[in-house]
Amino acid sequence: MSPFHSSPRFIQAVGLSCALALAGLTGCSSVAPSKTTSGAGTGALIGAAGGAVVGSNSSMGTGTGLVGGAATGALIGGIVGMVQDARDRKEQDRLAQERAYQQELAKKRAQEAKLKASMDEELAIAEGFRISDLELSDAQKKFEKSQEHLKKLQGERTAALMRKKSLDEAHDKTLSTEAEIARLEEELARLKGEDLTTKTPGEEVAKARTTP
Repeated sequence: MSPFHSSPRFIQAVGLSCALALAGLTGCSSVAPSKTTSGAGTGALIGAAGGAVVGSNSSMGTGTGLVGGAATGALIGGIVGMVQDARDRKEQDRLAQERAYQQELAKKRAQEAKLKASMDEELAIAEGFRISDLELSDAQKKFEKSQEHLKKLQGERTAALMRKKSLDEAHDKTLSTEAEIARLEEELARLKGEDLTTKTPGEEVAKARTTP
């Protein structure tokens, strides 16, 4: 093993070179690097680490293995990143085409709706020229007559409903009044010491009429 290749200074220099290469691939701008660049940089680091391990266990030396592994890893990572970039571009193109199609379809439908509305308006105008004043007057009178008939029917319906409600209310009040009468009769008889069970309703009414 060459002492130059295995010296700590050489290993530090190679490591610094890999770091600089990675920095050059990823860039220092605020723009996100592509997957090709990111894959190459990541592959370089992984390959360098693997190459260092392999080189330390072989005759080629740690430094040589580190450099070779970094180069190989960068190549493989770059290829993988290129494939991913291609897939992303294909998906973006598909989405862009879909958006363009939907926009064009919406524009076409809006134009068709506008054209249909214009044609309907022209047909209505043409039909209006064929309507006579007598026909229009008869239609208006028929509408007014139907309105009056509708109001009459609605009034009859409302009156019938009010009669039903009034009848139900009268029944309810009658029942409550009779219940109150029965309660008061029982209460007064109890206070007077009378036995209502031995008297008929006719006797109670007669007594009530003769009582001053």
